[in-house]
Amino acid sequence: MSNYISIIDVKDHLGEVITIGAWVANKSGKGKIAFLQLRDGTAFFQAVAFKPNFIEKFGEEKGLEKFELIKHLAQETSVKVTGIVKADDRSKFGYELDVTDIEIIGESIDYPITPKDHGTDFLMDNRHLWLRSRKQMAIMQIRNAIIYASYEFFDKNGFIKFDSPILTGNAAENTTDLFETDYFGNPAFLSQSGQLYLEAGAMALGRVFDFGPVFRAEKSKTRRHLTEFWMMDAEYPFVTHDESLDLQEAYVKSLILGVLDRASSALDVLERDAELLKKYVAEPFKRVSYDDAIDLLQAHLDDADTDYDPIEHGDDFGSPHETWISNYFGLPTFVVNYPASFKAFYMKPVPGNEERVLSADLLAPEGYGEIIGGSERETDYDKLLNKITENGLDPADYDWYLDLRRYGSVPHAGFGLGLERMVTFVAGTKHIREAIPFPRMLHRLKP
Repeated sequence: MSNYISIIDVKDHLGEVITIGAWVANKSGKGKIAFLQLRDGTAFFQAVAFKPNFIEKFGEEKGLEKFELIKHLAQETSVKVTGIVKADDRSKFGYELDVTDIEIIGESIDYPITPKDHGTDFLMDNRHLWLRSRKQMAIMQIRNAIIYASYEFFDKNGFIKFDSPILTGNAAENTTDLFETDYFGNPAFLSQSGQLYLEAGAMALGRVFDFGPVFRAEKSKTRRHLTEFWMMDAEYPFVTHDESLDLQEAYVKSLILGVLDRASSALDVLERDAELLKKYVAEPFKRVSYDDAIDLLQAHLDDADTDYDPIEHGDDFGSPHETWISNYFGLPTFVVNYPASFKAFYMKPVPGNEERVLSADLLAPEGYGEIIGGSERETDYDKLLNKITENGLDPADYDWYLDLRRYGSVPHAGFGLGLERMVTFVAGTKHIREAIPFPRMLHRLKP
C-alpha cells in the first residue's frame, strides 16, 4: 500500500503530517513565502512554504537551499511533498498544506503548455500533455463517472455485459461509413456498432449490453463527430417500443445523477450549471413524433430567433433542426417514428404505416444533438430479408443474423448511446474532441 495520500483524501487528515506525490501545476509567492498549486490526478491543491520554517528545521544553509528549490520549481516537475494539513477558510477546499519538506522526483524542462492561451491545433498536437490541465482533467473525471454509472445502472436492471467483436464481416448501418481492412486475405471492417451481435446475445441471455470503441468513416468536420468513439449498446427481449423509451430515459437520468454524485467538483471546474442538470433529471423527457417535429419546424421557420433551413416531411434533420427542437422543449427530447427511407434496415415499421419505423433519437438540449439512437427490431424473417436486399446488402453476409428470426424470434428493442456526446452534454463543453483522451478525427491520428 502506498505511503502517499491522494489530494482528494487530504480533508480526512486535518492536523496530520502527510506526504503527497504530485506535479507542480503552478507557483507564486514573494519574499519569505511560496505557494504551490499541486495536482495528482484526483484534484488540485495548494501547498504553502515559509522560509523561516525551513531554516528552523534544516538550519540556515540547507533551509535556504530547500526554500530556493521550491521557488524555482518548473511547471510539471514531479515532487514528493511532506507537510501538515491545516484549516484555511481562504482556500477553496477549506484547508491547505503547510510544507515541511520537498524532494524533486522528476524535472520538467521547458514545458510547452504554459498558463497563457494557446491555439487549438497546438493543444491538440500536445494532447498527451494538455490532458494534465484543470479543465481537461475535469472532463475525464465526468467521463469516468458516466462509465461507472452505466455499469451500475445495467447491473441493477438485470443486464449482462456481452462483448461484441470489433472486427466484423458486415455492416450494421451505412456501408459507406466502414473502415475496411484485410483479414488474412478477406475483407473485414471495424465495427460501427455492436448491435447486431447484441441481438444474438439477447436471444441467449436476455437483457444484455456492451461498451466499447466503434468506428465511422464519415468525412465530417463538425464539433459533434469523431471517427473513433465509444458506444454503449443495450438490447432486451419481450419489450415494446414505448417500454424501451422508458428504460432509455431512466438510463440517461442515472448517468446525470452519477456525475452529480461522483464528479460534482469537476462540474464546478467547468462552471456547468448543476441546477440545470438536476432539472433534466427531475422532469419527464419530452416525446414528439418525427412528423409533428417537422410541422413545428415549418411553423416556426420565420421566427426571429430561428437559424435553420427549410425542411419537408421525409427529410432528415440537420444539426440546427435538432438544436431547435430540443431547445423548444427545454429538455432532452425523444423524436420518434422516423421515415424508413433514411433509417437502418433492421427497424420495425410502425403498425399500419410502412413508411415510418419504430425508432427514436434522444436529442439533448443546449445544442448538443443526438445522444441516443434506438428502435424496436424487425422480427419477421421475410420482411427483414427484403429490407437487407433493398438496401443493397448481400443476404449471405447476414445469414447468421437472419437465423435469429428463424429460431424463436421474439419482440425486442435496443439503443446505443455515444459516450463522448453524453460527456460533452453533461460537461457543457463545446467540442466533442475534448470528451475522449485521444480524439480521432478526419485529419488527426496523432498523438
